[in-house]
Amino acid sequence: MQTRTQSAIEAGANVLVGYLVALASQLLVFPLFGIHIPFSSNLAIGAWFTAISLVRSYVLRRWFNGLRFRTAPTKSNPTR
Repeated sequence: MQTRTQSAIEAGANVLVGYLVALASQLLVFPLFGIHIPFSSNLAIGAWFTAISLVRSYVLRRWFNGLRFRTAPTKSNPTR
């Protein structure tokens, strides 16, 4: 099982890569829909979504790790 710190590091790396992909996507896709905004606005939009994604990834990772820990068989209860 991962520690909270390991979960945060993994989520951070995942979100950093996601941010770069999202930024590149915004720069390519927005103009196709007639959305023309300054680069600084693209950075800000990406930053907001990145912050949200980081929290979401961390919470989900901890939740799933908790589920796995609670449902894992134990020596005292091997059927669990």
